[in-house]
Amino acid sequence: MTSDSTVARLVEFDDAGLETWCEEERFEVTAERIAQYAAATNDPIAAHLEGAVAPPVFAIVPVFEAIMMPVIDVAPMDIFGRVVHGEQDFHFHRAIRPGERLVSRAKAVGYTSRSTGTTITIRIECRTETGEPVNDQYLTAFFRNIDAGKTVGEAAPVHKFDERLRGRDPIAVVAQHVDHDQTFRYAPASGDPVPLHLDEQVAKDAGLPGIIAHGLCTMAFASWAVLTEVAVSDVHRMKRFAVRFAKLVFPGDDLTTRIWKTASAGGVTSYAFETVRGDDIVLSDGLAEIAD
Repeated sequence: MTSDSTVARLVEFDDAGLETWCEEERFEVTAERIAQYAAATNDPIAAHLEGAVAPPVFAIVPVFEAIMMPVIDVAPMDIFGRVVHGEQDFHFHRAIRPGERLVSRAKAVGYTSRSTGTTITIRIECRTETGEPVNDQYLTAFFRNIDAGKTVGEAAPVHKFDERLRGRDPIAVVAQHVDHDQTFRYAPASGDPVPLHLDEQVAKDAGLPGIIAHGLCTMAFASWAVLTEVAVSDVHRMKRFAVRFAKLVFPGDDLTTRIWKTASAGGVTSYAFETVRGDDIVLSDGLAEIAD
């Protein structure tokens, strides 16, 4: 018999909140903030550390204030204690540069009810003040053990890992280490002050063994692993970067990012990747698309 703690709670979501853009958020990009973000994610690429051009996952920083309102428009506030960041998918028109003023907006485009919970898909647009596209993003928020009772609208684009790849060796393997002060550096650099990453007692009160690393920080680790191994450290070549956040990461963890080449078409090469801690996959369903 299934225990009560794992029985999904039936909750009605508000379909009227779908396809409604939130108010625009504005962000001024500085070389100092780019350099701070690169240092906070142990990025070894000189152009990022110097603030000359932003790393790929820095794209979350200008849009951070916009991403939660669409979720609130669809899901009731009393279940927000069950939400986690499920997946992130960046589609890049070009890299972010210092001195730019960016405008972002977001909307919920659909939700999907599953046996383990319900996902809400958020679409995010980031443009310059003159309207030039910079990036589009899909954020998937997952509500554990919440049953919305139906599936409505669209889900994020697929980026599933092909398990047949395990039959051959990856083309690159990158060892990485999460520093003990990583979360305290990443929080101000990213603008993400969630206490689970900063307060040991808050994390333990939430049932965790201690402070957890930001999922997007781990994603940033994977991004520089991919760039250094298959794109000669050139962020301008990255066209898409997507992951599923599979397991929690903790300060002090030793990680490994493994990369497989999968296909080439139309001047773009696709790579599958995953980040592991020992036998645990912490970032799964990784996809990177790199311009040749």
